Amino acid sequence: MHTNPDPDPYRTPGLEPGGGVPPGETPPAEGSTPGAGPRETHNPPRGWAKAPLVAIMIVVALFVVGLLAFAVELHR
Repeated sequence: MHTNPDPDPYRTPGLEPGGGVPPGETPPAEGSTPGAGPRETHNPPRGWAKAPLVAIMIVVALFVVGLLAFAVELHR
């Protein structure tokens, strides 16, 4: 037998005529769908890997060295 997950609005406490909810009243909870999707078995680690961080630091260091060299040349 299939039961309707939606409550009967005439028998649900806290509902005004027409289905509205008065101020300060909590509306009825919704049904949930736990496990509706496929089960995830692979959860990648969070955060950055070491190789990309090292590559980014090298690029930033080269950029800073280039700016310093440019500033030294302009100062001469």
